[in-house]
Amino acid sequence: MSLAVGVVSNSKIMGENTDVSETKSTAKTPTDDGTEDEAEEYEDGKIELGPQCSLKEQLEKDKDDESLRRWKEQLLGSVDLNSVGETLEPDVKILEFAIKSSGRPDIVVPIPESGNPKGTWFTLKEASRYRMKFTFQVSNNIVSGLQYSNTVWKTGLKVDNTKEMLGTFSPQLETYTHEMPEETTPSGIFARGSYSAKTKFVDDDNKCYLEIYYSFDIKKEWQS
Repeated sequence: MSLAVGVVSNSKIMGENTDVSETKSTAKTPTDDGTEDEAEEYEDGKIELGPQCSLKEQLEKDKDDESLRRWKEQLLGSVDLNSVGETLEPDVKILEFAIKSSGRPDIVVPIPESGNPKGTWFTLKEASRYRMKFTFQVSNNIVSGLQYSNTVWKTGLKVDNTKEMLGTFSPQLETYTHEMPEETTPSGIFARGSYSAKTKFVDDDNKCYLEIYYSFDIKKEWQS
């Protein structure tokens, strides 16, 4: 979650400072005579993927090949075959958020079993440094490209939008944790008040594992 409301990063500005006049397009404009040929080439060049199979089937394939077996074990880590079963689709359960700030106890906010949190979910102190930490569990199959996104509004206006690639994870009984980069809450009379937010976790296939709406406050002091 990024709450640097109203602050523009100089690095972002520099990163977008591109001279459009020097940019040249190398794309070819298709003609009537070549459209069908190009379409055929595209079809011929398409990669056809094999049938999807469960993680258990993948692990049991080529089990007599010692080098391949070791490579799979290194890639997947400690996977319990009894826990993955025959399911093709991975499952990710986001268990809790934690807000870490130096010199004070973590604010731990469990994810509601159903629905969105009611009322104010948590309170942050203005001008304070903090990190978000997620705890989650992966089961059934490998989840590829798990991504976190968070959008924040104040008085109906979008003030921040953050995306973070968490990575690819194999199923295991132990939970995973991921810490976001350090952020600083805004300060001042216009920064204090109530905010609404939406947090979402999706994978490479755009499968959504959690979409939650909530509200939080920024005040002069931490919530006691």
